[in-house]
Amino acid sequence: MTKLEKLHQEIIACRACPRLVAWREEVARVKRRAYRDWDYWGKPVPGFGDPKARLIIVGLAPAAHGANRTGRMFTGDRSGDFLYAGLQRAGFANQGHSEHRDDGLELTDAFIVAAGRCAPPDNKPLPEELACCAPFLDREMALLPGRVLLALGAIGWNAALASAARTGGPLPTPRPAFGHGAEFRLPDGRWLVGSYHVSQQNTQTGRLTPAMFDAVMKRVRALLVT
Repeated sequence: MTKLEKLHQEIIACRACPRLVAWREEVARVKRRAYRDWDYWGKPVPGFGDPKARLIIVGLAPAAHGANRTGRMFTGDRSGDFLYAGLQRAGFANQGHSEHRDDGLELTDAFIVAAGRCAPPDNKPLPEELACCAPFLDREMALLPGRVLLALGAIGWNAALASAARTGGPLPTPRPAFGHGAEFRLPDGRWLVGSYHVSQQNTQTGRLTPAMFDAVMKRVRALLVT
């Protein structure tokens, strides 16, 4: 078992945050009507992708009936459909849909992590819950040869910055602000790039379009070869 696999087993076994444990397990027990035949995952969700990835995508947290149901990042919901379609267009994924852990999806040169590993009520983890997950984020990214970090949303951006400050040295004050297409060179030489989150709320309202996401991915590709 690799160091990354051992870390993932540790993440899956975590029960550190009582509110999140209660919520994720209640969702898994009650289920959504459309998924009543599913055996929900109902545990923390580890990272997913290519262990040799130069691109690390930093998300927010599992969705209650997405990754909390399927056990894989951005799998089983509309957010994942948008994300993986974009990653396929950019050449990082072999398919543009993500339904369950055995659907054949593979990432090349990309790995997905998250600021929080348990599905939170209302998709809003508390600051202390994110702080509890932060060591997992630090340790996971330390085991990946990432050169570009793509933060999905402000929480992902701030989590990536905080991790960089803890592991790679001080950041300027004030810290770089999140924005779609924002980019910042971290003290250790990696690049941090921002994108609006691929949430259904953003993609259905047009705040984030496929063309906008493709433009960010084009920039990510360019930074990977600098």
